[in-house]
Amino acid sequence: MRSKFKSGKLDQFGMTAAIACAIHCAALPFVITTLPLWGLNFLAHSWVELGMICLSLIIGIWSLTSSYPKHKKALPLLVLLAGFAMIACGHYWLEDLEAVLIPLGGFSIATAHLFNWRYSRTCNHLKNNNTAVANPLQG
Repeated sequence: MRSKFKSGKLDQFGMTAAIACAIHCAALPFVITTLPLWGLNFLAHSWVELGMICLSLIIGIWSLTSSYPKHKKALPLLVLLAGFAMIACGHYWLEDLEAVLIPLGGFSIATAHLFNWRYSRTCNHLKNNNTAVANPLQG
């Protein structure tokens, strides 16, 4: 059965969600004191952050596992797992490095989606045109 969503669209949505998560985590310490003035104090709650992490996890696993059979490259999955490992370490074990690890984890997740999107795009190109591309990560 074919998926309703194409992997490329999931990767684009995943990159957006991961970057939004990284920006949220990086900027929140600087703007947390002004959030109540703007009526946005709900962004400081832990459930917003947990929701962003869960959304990125669901989209990431769904997108990368659905396109893995096409390109057979493990790099996107490894980068995705490394990104979530950085987020988990920042939250639970290395809290002193939280301000560095969590945004870095979010950008790593976005990078995993970018790799997956490029690998998938190259596979589709090869399938359609029977031409070889040396490295899909070169643009």
